[in-house]
Amino acid sequence: MVLVPRGGPWGDRISREARARGLEPLVVPLIRATDPEDPAPFAAATSALAAGAYGWLVVTSATAVRRVAGRVSGLPAGVRVAAVGAETAAACTASGWTVDVVPDDASAVDLVRAMPDTSGRILFPRSDIARPTLADGLRGRGLDVDDVVAYRTVGTGSGPLDLRRTPDAVLVTSGSVARQVALRLDPRDPRTCIACIGPRTAEDARAAGLPVHVVGATRSATDLLDAVVADLATPPTEQHRMRQHRVQQPATQHQPGR
Repeated sequence: MVLVPRGGPWGDRISREARARGLEPLVVPLIRATDPEDPAPFAAATSALAAGAYGWLVVTSATAVRRVAGRVSGLPAGVRVAAVGAETAAACTASGWTVDVVPDDASAVDLVRAMPDTSGRILFPRSDIARPTLADGLRGRGLDVDDVVAYRTVGTGSGPLDLRRTPDAVLVTSGSVARQVALRLDPRDPRTCIACIGPRTAEDARAAGLPVHVVGATRSATDLLDAVVADLATPPTEQHRMRQHRVQQPATQHQPGR
């Protein structure tokens, strides 16, 4: 059984992909998106976007895409879109947006590098807990960025999870998920594989007190599922050795991907 930490369309899609790989998914939403504490700046920014005030829309999560799309029925002609990776780009496409820039590596640093020079204003709608890497990087290039909180990321509870059985693996897809897993998967069975979507998330997981057994080859849930399948198919003795090796890796040692 693989614990999928988010519900909604994302959880449904990952569950389908997990089943296609012979895994048994269990969707247990650990985080959810809710309105900003002060919704006025985001409302004003999306109204300005709809009026054509921005030349670029930069998004780093599918949730940000859905929040914008929920307020703007269609992007005005001339607005270009940059997405941090394939999954965010897919959410843009599903919303009817054409994506102009996707960096080779799904990271804020690479998105900063991939952005072309522009004199137009850039809208960056984000989570309240997003790191300043992207906004600071774009401003460091002299670009005009409106950095606006589009949603808050909050946990769905604080008590121990009541699961029907111990999961074989837990998908850790963000730092906020890592913190919820550390808080709520208590006690945690040491045999449960902690699978992180990228090196940055792996660092967050370690900081939350979790071991990191698996990191996906790229920052995508699809590659993360492939990595989980490979780990669970490994003979127990070799699996233990490989997991111990990964747990002992320095937190600053980045594996492929973000």
